[in-house]
Amino acid sequence: MTPLEIWTYSIVGLTFALYIGIAIWARAGSTSEFYVAGGGVHPVANGMATAADWMSAASFISMAGMLAFGGYGGSVFLMGWTGGYVLLALLLAPYLRKFGKFTAPEFIGDRYYANSARVVAVVCLILASVTYVIGQMTGIGVAFGRFLGISYEMGILAGMGIVAVYAILGGMKGITYTQIAQYVVLIFAYTIPAIFISLNLTGNPIPQLGLGSTYIGDDSGVSLLAKLDQVVTDLGFKEYTTQVMGSTLNMFVYTLSLMIGTAGLPHVIIRFFTVPKVADARYSAGWALVFIAILYTTAPAVGAMARLNLMDTIQIGPIGEESSNLVYDERPEWFKRWETTGLLKFEDKNGDGRIQYYDDKNAEFAAKAESFGWKGNEMVTVNNDIMVLANPEIAALPNWVIALVVAGGLAAALSTAAGLLLAISSAISHDLLKGVFMPQITEKNELMAGRLSMIGAIILAGYLGMNPPGFAAGTVAIAFGLAASSIFPALMLGIFAKRMNKNGAIAGMIAGITVTLLYVFQHKGILFIPGTDFLLPDMGMGANWFFGITPEAFGAIGALANFLVAALVSALSAPPPEHIQHLVEDVRIPRGAGAATGH
Repeated sequence: MTPLEIWTYSIVGLTFALYIGIAIWARAGSTSEFYVAGGGVHPVANGMATAADWMSAASFISMAGMLAFGGYGGSVFLMGWTGGYVLLALLLAPYLRKFGKFTAPEFIGDRYYANSARVVAVVCLILASVTYVIGQMTGIGVAFGRFLGISYEMGILAGMGIVAVYAILGGMKGITYTQIAQYVVLIFAYTIPAIFISLNLTGNPIPQLGLGSTYIGDDSGVSLLAKLDQVVTDLGFKEYTTQVMGSTLNMFVYTLSLMIGTAGLPHVIIRFFTVPKVADARYSAGWALVFIAILYTTAPAVGAMARLNLMDTIQIGPIGEESSNLVYDERPEWFKRWETTGLLKFEDKNGDGRIQYYDDKNAEFAAKAESFGWKGNEMVTVNNDIMVLANPEIAALPNWVIALVVAGGLAAALSTAAGLLLAISSAISHDLLKGVFMPQITEKNELMAGRLSMIGAIILAGYLGMNPPGFAAGTVAIAFGLAASSIFPALMLGIFAKRMNKNGAIAGMIAGITVTLLYVFQHKGILFIPGTDFLLPDMGMGANWFFGITPEAFGAIGALANFLVAALVSALSAPPPEHIQHLVEDVRIPRGAGAATGH
């Protein structure tokens, strides 16, 4: 066993033992503890748990990679995901806490006085949550497979086992206190390597400041960002600091979709039912933003520094000279290790044994590259997701730092997976079983049903992680789009539109999620069911046919469709009963806890 493997097994093993110990200590004994941790979580603790619940494998592993290769365009994730918490704090959290129940579908069912509305909300919740959880299981499998020397499938099984222990035993109570521990692990794992790398590249120990500091790797005296712009443009890539994702319209819609998707994600919403008072719901959202900001303000520095380190590793001399590129046989050990995962691939197109890494889609530079004897970009795969995990290795940091990053990535994926699985479990046991099909079920049997639902959700998540459907790429952004187009408008209208009735809400949710799903899948020939040939037919419209908007950004358009259909149908049908209109007025006065429903 190598020193890195010893460090990794030790640190990961200690964190897993901590999670299991917390689960045993915080075992849930009632449905209130299972669904909302008894409603007594301190707002600071809830803010920390919410941050861990929210910062998934996408935030920890993928976001810096998206920033590394998307440059300025990657800022949509920073603005969208953090801005969504502002919406949540101002427009949803205190009012839902005032309502005083357990889940978002329960609010929708009671507010729109129909079990059918509750069932539609459950279907939307499960679609969004299952789509999101696929990305978490994939992150778990990659981290285990790369660093612990076991297969991808065994990595997912190990992750399923850990989640099963603390989620099934403790429910929301166990998950909450485990997520607090996971936040501490992931934030140290993210910031410590960033501090080391910032010191190496700029001499500044604060990554957020290092991003704008002078680059000390040579005597050019330019800032780190200016150096990165020079390095990437010299090789034909777009300038890092001005690069965008599609059109300005697409960036705007993408940001909006992520914002309202954040405010509509069920596993995040449910966290605001766990605090004692309405005011605590607002404080929790504020504290969550503080804890999230530590990672999110560090991510741009991590992305930029990782991209610069990668380029400097491969491009070792003046561009175009015979000895300017790294000899493939002399590539560093980290390069070899990541090649085994398939996330990094090299193809020697001109047979010179050296690595040419440039933008061969840039016609102007491609012509210049041909004069050097280059035959195309030979780094045929550089997956975004390797940047955070490989960054400490690229920078030659100590093994314990690399091992800590692995533990942090697993903590991020496990914490979010647990929250999503609880949301799915609650939807099945509380909203469908207790709320619709078996309203007379005892609390003991409902708790048992909740745990059985959790087991089923874990098995489904593991299966989809091992056999991802064809749309697995970009699942996180698509999950936000599904939540944005279905759940968020129903909650907003339920709180602020007294005239909105059940017909409008149901029609709006169905319309919003349908147009979003159709746009995501219509031109891709996507595999819906693993192992089958069930495809949605190609409608011949081509990619991004609606004003150039990408499928990952389309959730905001789906939400607009939801609002419009809901308003139209509601206007053409009878208003809600008088007592429901009074309920809306009570909910909109966010004082007390549960006064709107008598809880």
